[in-house]
Amino acid sequence: MYDESYTKYGNRDYNSIMQKMKNKNWKTLIIVLFIIGVLSVILLTNWAILQLNTNTEIIVETKEVHYELPELTAPQNTYASLSVPTCFTRINGWYFLVDCYHNQILVNDNVEEPIANWHVMTSDMQAGHTIAGDGRVYLADDTENNRVLVFTEENGTFTESQVFEQVGNRPHFVVYDKELELFYVWSSMSGEMYRYRREADSDQVVLDSILTLPELNGVYVRSFTIIDDDIYLPTADGRIFVTDKNTLAVKETWQVPAEIAGMVQIMKEGNYFYLTVSTDVNGNQDYATIIRTRSLKKLSQGKYTDIYSHFVGGGTPYYMGQVDGRFYLTEHRLTDHALWSFHIKRDKLTDVEAVY
Repeated sequence: MYDESYTKYGNRDYNSIMQKMKNKNWKTLIIVLFIIGVLSVILLTNWAILQLNTNTEIIVETKEVHYELPELTAPQNTYASLSVPTCFTRINGWYFLVDCYHNQILVNDNVEEPIANWHVMTSDMQAGHTIAGDGRVYLADDTENNRVLVFTEENGTFTESQVFEQVGNRPHFVVYDKELELFYVWSSMSGEMYRYRREADSDQVVLDSILTLPELNGVYVRSFTIIDDDIYLPTADGRIFVTDKNTLAVKETWQVPAEIAGMVQIMKEGNYFYLTVSTDVNGNQDYATIIRTRSLKKLSQGKYTDIYSHFVGGGTPYYMGQVDGRFYLTEHRLTDHALWSFHIKRDKLTDVEAVY
């Protein structure tokens, strides 16, 4: 029999139950969304802190690139050690070491062999300092002869193909700029930057232009560093010039303390600028060191850290550079520590080793 009272009260109970379930579901959803929101805030906060600590630096391990190289035909080195090494680099698979006071550039296909097993790329120079290449030709400064030498290589034979004479006053540092496809050569005592380019589809090198910085005429400047569109020039009298890469127009100038005035080179890596120092303002090599700072502008306030203890100390650190993911440093006055290698990971120096 149809029970009207059951239908009436049963429907009411059913609707009540459904309404309670809806309310419960909404409450559950709100709680879930709240928990998700809290977790999102925590995750985003931790991510922001991590990025702040690392300054969004991405560490990419670069492994050594292996080349199939021909046998070298250059004569073997006759010295068992280096005399004031200045530049270490790798171009087209070949390793180069500029042995400044032996007036030669050494070349080899590895860095495991003793220095006496390296080969002499050239000895046609007087106290050269650096070498650079664009993948086809090599340019080296011949400092005391005021020259720039051009080399080519074929089947393991290096040939001096060109010589540029009367290049300023003691050309001291050569860099190849991939962006502009130009070789930059700094004249260390005349405030001049010589720019050379290789002609298209040719090994012929020509002088492109000469940029001048009158403020540095007569001031000893051992090197320069290209960072983005700027050139950084540390002087031996305690100043750092930041100039335009295309014009050498001065953008900024900073003074540094007297004890680190005799600067050699600036290198930017991670959050820091690394500087090698040869002497103090009076030319005393007892002040030779390596420092780093977050701000070159604040060097004048003494805001820097001395990191020379990582390399034993007691010598004269000179040029730095990166080869196959490792950094290398040449050093004077210590025959057992003429070339160092190391890593910089998240602004920490690690794996410091004496190579030669």
